[in-house]
Amino acid sequence: MFKKDISPGSKSKVKSSVQRAIRTQLITTYPLLAPHIDEIIPKKEQLDAMKIPDRVTLYLIGPTPLFFQHMTDALLPHLKLVHRFPTCFPSIRIDRGAIRFVLSGATLMAPGLTSTGGRLPSGDKEEVGIYGETQKGTVGEGEREGGGWYGGRELESGEPVVICSEGKEEACAVGILSMGTKEVKEKGKGPVVEDAHYLGDGLWRLSTD
Repeated sequence: MFKKDISPGSKSKVKSSVQRAIRTQLITTYPLLAPHIDEIIPKKEQLDAMKIPDRVTLYLIGPTPLFFQHMTDALLPHLKLVHRFPTCFPSIRIDRGAIRFVLSGATLMAPGLTSTGGRLPSGDKEEVGIYGETQKGTVGEGEREGGGWYGGRELESGEPVVICSEGKEEACAVGILSMGTKEVKEKGKGPVVEDAHYLGDGLWRLSTD
């Protein structure tokens, strides 16, 4: 979606009633953000909206990008926000071989997640943990054991997801699942995330000063 450079659009002030609704929507979509919502969108700070190409709205406070939204789709976090709160978003992990493809704007395919270096939710919706934690035994067996926890509940098609990468501390992309994680495990092939926002893309490089 953001493969090309983006020119900053004009900013408009978000009405206080809409700002409250956005705060509520964020907490509903990303419950783990609840303890941090006053830091992300302080009640007394002015939230601005910037129109950018492809019918996308970028939400900012001052020059700080927070979330973006395509038309009426789900609010997705800007990667700079993900890097501030890395454990607060549903996450999956790609193997080393998939990194260069994702960072070139290619569609994320299932094999990059089902390989030894990839990580998906365990499938146990009662299981809790911290995204990316590397406590031994938190996920998988054999070679996959101890490689980091990436959720208990399976994620459904259409849900937002953060994409982490093997051997890297910071997430590399964020997007919408076009295939649920249970189906990814069962099929082992096909597109999983298309049109992601990724490190170094136009949205990442966009000047918001």
